[in-house]
Amino acid sequence: MTITIETTVAASVATAWQAWTSPAAITQWNFASPDWSCPRAELDLRPGGKFKYRMEAKDGSFGFDFEGEFTAVIPNQKLEYSLGDDRKVSVDFIAEGGATRIVESFQAEDAHAGEAQRQGWLAILHNFKKFVDGR
Repeated sequence: MTITIETTVAASVATAWQAWTSPAAITQWNFASPDWSCPRAELDLRPGGKFKYRMEAKDGSFGFDFEGEFTAVIPNQKLEYSLGDDRKVSVDFIAEGGATRIVESFQAEDAHAGEAQRQGWLAILHNFKKFVDGR
């Protein structure tokens, strides 16, 4: 099953792209709720390049690495990557006047209900919007 989510940020495509692909920016928004954090983000932004984002509960009770490999990088337009379990993800950056629409599609995993996954990824996307719109 493929799930698609989207949001529109009040920023240019270049600004949205930078916030999505800069390790310093990623650590500011890449978590689903205020009780989580992303203390580290590493990425090699090129086809075949790897990425690893550390996700941790702020109380120290749990953490994991979200990681994969970029399969397509078209600056200011599109990212595609494969997760460690081979699920595919694509992110499109679409200019709409002075704003940017972000459309993210991902293959759901089998361990959790599709709607739960959609809500989790959407919470992170909303956090991205809050970060970009607040700049």
